[in-house]
Amino acid sequence: MFEFISENRDQFKVKRMCDLFGVSKSGFYAWLGRPVSGRKQYDQELKSVIEERHQGFRRAYGAARLHKDLCRLGYACSRRRVRRLMCEMGIKASTCGLYQWRPGLHEFYSATGNLLGRESSPEQPGVQWAGDFTYIRTGKGCLYHAVVLDLYSRKVVGWSFAKQRSAEFAMSALRMALSRERISAGCIFHSDQGIEYAAHDYRELVETSGLQRSMSRKGDPLDNATVESYFHTLKAELVHLVSFKDRIEAVAKIVEYIEFYNRERLHSQIGYTMPEERSRLCA
Repeated sequence: MFEFISENRDQFKVKRMCDLFGVSKSGFYAWLGRPVSGRKQYDQELKSVIEERHQGFRRAYGAARLHKDLCRLGYACSRRRVRRLMCEMGIKASTCGLYQWRPGLHEFYSATGNLLGRESSPEQPGVQWAGDFTYIRTGKGCLYHAVVLDLYSRKVVGWSFAKQRSAEFAMSALRMALSRERISAGCIFHSDQGIEYAAHDYRELVETSGLQRSMSRKGDPLDNATVESYFHTLKAELVHLVSFKDRIEAVAKIVEYIEFYNRERLHSQIGYTMPEERSRLCA
């Protein structure tokens, strides 16, 4: 009795769904009993291979590379088909979404240009400056450290620290440099393409201070090699040898190191003299 009622109820549901979708009951049951098409079977085979290859390449491959990989293995498929199957499986390249396309951003950066690439090495302090920042791990979280270097003396002329990245954090280092050092007319200030250095407030500070803005080419850290070299030296000689318990200790140790770097450390790029001494000799 209960089986009969249940069967009638199921039949009623099927009929109602068929009416809603505008199909016949016979068509529905014909579709239900129809074997899986060859295309669907091939899709399932491709999905199995895609999942295996995607995992094998550390999830780094997207549709384009997986398509090429499948073709090398002898599977006939299009890139669009691979992309569709990846979407159905919910997998994507591990780098997907890390970098976003922003219309006009390239023009925004390239409008500044790399002035250092067209200039010779400076012959006195205050002619070419460069800035950048890095982060340092401590027992109580990361500490961001920004600096401004004079490219003639290699002296650290300004620095700042912060818990978070921001334009104000980068501006503090430049303000310190401007308050401590004199600059020549048209002094170049070079940085990478970080958003902190491209911010309107930072650009305004650079321009109102009489500096010329210069920016590295996209993805080319060698354009700002002097500052990168300073950070490498700082980490090799201090950061990697010490475990900072908190940000306060890190700031104290780094400021102490900057004083050593400027006043006592022999710098190979300036004839094994100290940055402070080289700057003073040229005064």
